[in-house]
Amino acid sequence: MSTYKIWFNRWFSVAYHYIDMIRNNEDGIKFEVYGTHPDADHVMLANCDYSEVEPKFDTDGEYVQYCLDFCRKHGIQLFVPRYKMLPIAKALDKFEELGVKVLVNRDAELLEAIDNKDDFYEICREKGLFEIPSFYTAKTPEEFKDTYEKLKNEGLGVCYKPVVGEGGYGFRIIDDNVDPLKEVMAPSYRIPFQRVYDGLKAAGEFPELMVMEFLEGEEYSIDCLAFNGELIAAVPRRKGGGRIRILENNKELIELAEAFTEEFKLDYIFNIQVKYNQGLPKLLEINPRMSGGLYFSCLSGVNFPYLAVKLLLGEKVEKQETKLDIKATFLEKEIIL
Repeated sequence: MSTYKIWFNRWFSVAYHYIDMIRNNEDGIKFEVYGTHPDADHVMLANCDYSEVEPKFDTDGEYVQYCLDFCRKHGIQLFVPRYKMLPIAKALDKFEELGVKVLVNRDAELLEAIDNKDDFYEICREKGLFEIPSFYTAKTPEEFKDTYEKLKNEGLGVCYKPVVGEGGYGFRIIDDNVDPLKEVMAPSYRIPFQRVYDGLKAAGEFPELMVMEFLEGEEYSIDCLAFNGELIAAVPRRKGGGRIRILENNKELIELAEAFTEEFKLDYIFNIQVKYNQGLPKLLEINPRMSGGLYFSCLSGVNFPYLAVKLLLGEKVEKQETKLDIKATFLEKEIIL
């Protein structure tokens, strides 16, 4: 049986687990794992058969060329990118010329739209797929102040984050009741409006911000495996306190994932984040990659990382049975609810 050379570029530390899941697959397929990261001591690299420190690059084009050169040099057959997914997706034909299969959606225009939360909210609103939080965008301190006041006048709590960004980077909740001492001793995601406004004025220029309704209800992350518009598996999970996550058989969210998959045909692995407000799940964002908490969802009995690789290899993957309504812990144990 052949051994496949698979490369993970600059990933989160949880990729350590995903590498294990790909190696420990039910089909007995062998993988030689390559990993790169700017940090030579990054934990992911400790689980790779070969590792290398990524140099610093000034442009997307230089980084894509590095990726192509790396694949050519090491005979990489499968590439699982996280860093610079969009420019890599735009250069898929160059990887294919080298015989490299890349675990990224082929529709680069869709990935670009997803990357811009403002644009993608509008697309979802037009299609009627998701309830969308009330939001505005701001490029200047005065626009930020105006949009903040509009939302407050609608009786809504307010939060903000960069229009283009990943995960929780830059996310803050505006809260004028923050205790100044607590803020100094234990900084949190909550910050008074005046401090934000003064900071933006002092900065002069800043990335465009999405100023939006703060949703008070439960937040869910839906890990999805799909191909050609068919949802193969979906696991809604929510926080259950500490390192516990609840894998919940939430039919409403699974149906939302099915409708999204049918409409956008996002392939392989992706993650939908929603948060409830007054009984309605509202879209937060789409992550077109393996999420940071995917290892919890794998306790449903679905080996998401390996099955995505299997799809990338052109193999058929049947619709998966998921074990839900369980508590999942970081230590890879489960408790039936």
